[in-house]
Amino acid sequence: MRSTTNLLNSLPGDHTGEIFTELLRHDAVRIERIVSNGHVSPEGFWYDQDEHEWVALLEGEAEITFATGEQVRLTRGDSLNLPAHTRHRVTFTACPTIWLAVFYR
Repeated sequence: MRSTTNLLNSLPGDHTGEIFTELLRHDAVRIERIVSNGHVSPEGFWYDQDEHEWVALLEGEAEITFATGEQVRLTRGDSLNLPAHTRHRVTFTACPTIWLAVFYR
């Protein structure tokens, strides 16, 4: 019998740091569930990834700020594609915020 995963259940009880759970890795694709609880990127830190990243917000709210100064507010059901080397940081997350992140090359 095949096993299933409910991305909204079994949330970690430890809220001290973001929780990254790898769900699938195959060739040029990696899928993660990320659980944030008010976590933001450290001051002065910018993500600048070699991979493209598509994110969908399954629960909660978040704000992403780009190095250009643009800000994007995400709410439940929103998705956003971040091409490789798009400098960005997370400047707000609600408690809890559940992301589905797909990294691809």
